[in-house]
Amino acid sequence: MQDCIFCKIIGGEIPADIVFEDNLTIAFRDIQPLAPTHVLVVPKKHYSSLDELPDDPLYTGKVLLAVKDVAEKLGVSGGYKLITNCGAPAGQVVPHLHFHVLAGKKFVP
Repeated sequence: MQDCIFCKIIGGEIPADIVFEDNLTIAFRDIQPLAPTHVLVVPKKHYSSLDELPDDPLYTGKVLLAVKDVAEKLGVSGGYKLITNCGAPAGQVVPHLHFHVLAGKKFVP
């Protein structure tokens, strides 16, 4: 999508603090962090939300394993929070599927 800020980051049109990249995903630091570690893991292919993700267990599994790889690379494995918002009513601001990896502080339920 040409107006999607995450697609522009993926395409190199907008700079980002990239911490991880593979053939399916890219991960970069959130510009408005809610925790000392706040990284977004984004599929390179545009899906507006989790609702649009294809029914392809292999693809979905690889995207989720990228989250694990990001947590390991950042040194937060075993102590991070993973969030994805699905649609504006749930608080999704950028309509491109992304996962928030938050760590470095205590989260209360």
